Amino acid sequence: MSIYAIGDVQGCYDELLRLLDTIGFNENTDQLWFAGDLVNRGPKSLETLRFVKSLGRSASTVLGNHDMHLLAASCLPKVADKKSTLSAVLDAPDRDELIHWLRHRPLFHYNDDFCLLHAGLPPQWDFKKTQKMALLAEETLKSADYQVFLKQMYGNKPNIWSASLKGVSRLRFIINCFTRMRYCDVNGRLDFANSGPLGSQPKNLLPWFEVPKRKNADMRVIFGHWSTLGYYEGPNCYAIDTGCLWGGQLTALKLGEQVQRISINCPGAKKPNKTDYIPATPALEELLEPSDS
Repeated sequence: MSIYAIGDVQGCYDELLRLLDTIGFNENTDQLWFAGDLVNRGPKSLETLRFVKSLGRSASTVLGNHDMHLLAASCLPKVADKKSTLSAVLDAPDRDELIHWLRHRPLFHYNDDFCLLHAGLPPQWDFKKTQKMALLAEETLKSADYQVFLKQMYGNKPNIWSASLKGVSRLRFIINCFTRMRYCDVNGRLDFANSGPLGSQPKNLLPWFEVPKRKNADMRVIFGHWSTLGYYEGPNCYAIDTGCLWGGQLTALKLGEQVQRISINCPGAKKPNKTDYIPATPALEELLEPSDS
């Protein structure tokens, strides 16, 4: 059996199928690990969701910020504006089944050798704390009153971990780490204003995986989310969002003692511009009043 971790698909269904043909994926013997953001911005979010769901136990996916945005849009109609590529999912006859399936996906997936998440981890969390925090948020999303939290999910605060965080504040911080994190300061204070490539950030900020003495440095973490970072392989970390949506590549990482990268070139469903790299989860007030910019 081979395990392949796949970067952000974002509704680029045709490219996903082409990548699976390239790696010779066998649904009966192989496993796919998706790094989140199955949906949004690309042209075929509905087809992508249906396909990954149909793979059953052959596929595992963690939730990304765009997946969380879809969950919120399912109960907050104003979040899904008229320009949204999520309308095909929200209007689909199997919408409720797809939303139910998506909100039962984890934020954190792992085996004995690798860990998978969408964005990042604060330096204060070791493996056990990461497990615990992921489970707390996952149980909330699976609960009957999950909509209560989704209506309060958006926001940039709190932006630093504290064991004293409770309720919605703790849940929001957990979600922001797993699905939105890129840069932080040496204390793990999250920054959402900078999303560019390494070296573009202010001097006080570091990519989350370079924070000194972080407690999760012994975890082999695979993550997506950061298309401007591109493919990156550092000590115990692998970034695999290679910008398929923007005309970059869609990447699969074959996991083993030695990892093997397989990437295909993508035509690009969308042209990047300065507004495409702002944080994808702004304040709720901004989402409820979408602008044309």
